Amino acid sequence: MTRLILLNKPFNVQSQFSGGNPGETLADFVKVPEVYPAGRLDKDSEGLLLLTDDGRLQAEISSPRFKLPKTYLVQVEGIPTEEALQKLRKGVTLNDGPTRPAEAKLIDPPDLWDRSPPVRYRKSVPDTWISLTITEGRNRQVRRMTAAVGFPTLRLVRWRIGDWTVEGLAPGEWRDAPRPNTGRNNRA
Repeated sequence: MTRLILLNKPFNVQSQFSGGNPGETLADFVKVPEVYPAGRLDKDSEGLLLLTDDGRLQAEISSPRFKLPKTYLVQVEGIPTEEALQKLRKGVTLNDGPTRPAEAKLIDPPDLWDRSPPVRYRKSVPDTWISLTITEGRNRQVRRMTAAVGFPTLRLVRWRIGDWTVEGLAPGEWRDAPRPNTGRNNRA
């Protein structure tokens, strides 16, 4: 039977099981054999990371071909204008080509766990939270998108992938999940 694990990947942890110092890899948090990340989440990003023992499901989750939506809560430097949000909604051009259109909106600061180390605070520069949903997953895409419209990312938390969410999980915690719908496969 397919195993699917939802992990709240802490900040400064690599999306791999080996190759890092103690406390810096998935092996320090998930002691389940034969599961592998379905996609990646950068070391300096936090939040939902899916792990599975099913190669087909892993491909469905991580492949941009299936257009599985991924929602990020993004703390940015400055206060994005409606024009900047509209650019994100239409798609922005990065050095590796244009992005697909995204859902982008300003949100109130979310009730999240503390990050260690905390995000740098500058009294003279305000920060704002946005919710950004994309259907692809290029290297550091969200960070590059917010920078492209003039609002660099300070903190990045992946909140949702398709029907799966990190809600209720503290950093480093995980739980098994049922296998809900992906782009091609409608099994629950």
